[in-house]
Amino acid sequence: MLQSLDDDKAEDIVTIDLRGRTAMADTMVIASGRSSRKVSSMAQKLLDRLKERFRLTARAEGKDIGDWVLVDTGDVVVHIFRPEVREFYQLEKMWLEPEGSDRPAR
Repeated sequence: MLQSLDDDKAEDIVTIDLRGRTAMADTMVIASGRSSRKVSSMAQKLLDRLKERFRLTARAEGKDIGDWVLVDTGDVVVHIFRPEVREFYQLEKMWLEPEGSDRPAR
């Protein structure tokens, strides 16, 4: 997933370890794309690569609009935002551990 986002020139990729913190997923990935079209394209390519390489069909929400796309594989949740939308929601601040914590963000 990270390679797919990197290949498509995603910006500010952050990986957050959620193990032991929520039952929703083990890992959250947050990335940005410069435009709605880019966000939608990165999400579609990620879905295609997951299906091709791992035979994994993931669920996606928001691809038609492209402001914020959620790709849910079960164990990993990927959020791809336009920068302005990412700044508005600030998911990193919700999930990253505070300074001095034992659990580092990746």
